[in-house]
Amino acid sequence: MTPGNTSFVTEFILKGLTDQPDLQLLLFLLFLVMYMVCMVGNLGLIILIVLNSHLHTPMYFFLCNLSIIDMCYSSAFTPKMLINFISKRNIISYPGCMTQLFFFCFFGISECYVLTSMAYDRYVAICNPLMYNSAMSPKVCSSLMLGSYVMALSGDMAFTLCMVSLTFCDANTINHYMCDIVPLLQLSCTSTYVNDLVDFVVTGINIIVPTVTIFVSYGYILASILRISSAGGRSKAFSTCSSHIIAVSLFFGSAAFVYLMPSSAGSMDQRKISSVFYTNVVPMMNPLIYSLRNKDVKLAMRKTLSRMKF
Repeated sequence: MTPGNTSFVTEFILKGLTDQPDLQLLLFLLFLVMYMVCMVGNLGLIILIVLNSHLHTPMYFFLCNLSIIDMCYSSAFTPKMLINFISKRNIISYPGCMTQLFFFCFFGISECYVLTSMAYDRYVAICNPLMYNSAMSPKVCSSLMLGSYVMALSGDMAFTLCMVSLTFCDANTINHYMCDIVPLLQLSCTSTYVNDLVDFVVTGINIIVPTVTIFVSYGYILASILRISSAGGRSKAFSTCSSHIIAVSLFFGSAAFVYLMPSSAGSMDQRKISSVFYTNVVPMMNPLIYSLRNKDVKLAMRKTLSRMKF
């Protein structure tokens, strides 16, 4: 990733969310609070899952991994973003920019497949409850997580290797608050045809394939729930899926809006403001969604707090 062989640019300037000085401090405080809530919420959820044995199930295994990914995902760019709010010149080095892009893509794609694994877990739990223990054994869960990280790494390497192959000449101002794919492509002084193609294909695969899998899983889940005779049974089945449905809708909906939208369909300013939702809001909301709407997590929280009081 050394810039000597691939780029004339040794550093980039991040334009950020706004160039209005009056808003910088306000945005710094807002995103600092969001980052702290994200870190505390996800770390707290991980601690609850680890300390409470009744949460040692496949569903919470995936949820624990989701929280770890959200913490790393947010940390890939938020600290730099916060520094830029209070700095006069928002500079990031070429290697630093490529490294940020690498981790941003890796954890973003990982989240896609972890959410897909969680949908499969709910499908097995509701549609094949008698086979649940064997179908979602520790070996299967570990394999699903390994597959998620392998898919993330392969897509990430495609993005990053294509990016470092580009040449950047004089233009070095990134119209974004982080090193994202689209604003970097706009700065290249060489052809980006291959990059655009790879971007479209890899993004399409990593959004469409998980989305279709999740929709199919929930199609079977819905059919199984409608066959349940008692209203209480249907309500309980729906409640076990509601948190995951909300998390999936927030993440995939916002990501698809930004990455599957043609560049000409909206300005870069609109894209970067929209990207705040899946980069900052979703990682912060996930632990709240799964804790406020989950009786098991609330019970674990009460047990943990009672131990601390003792």
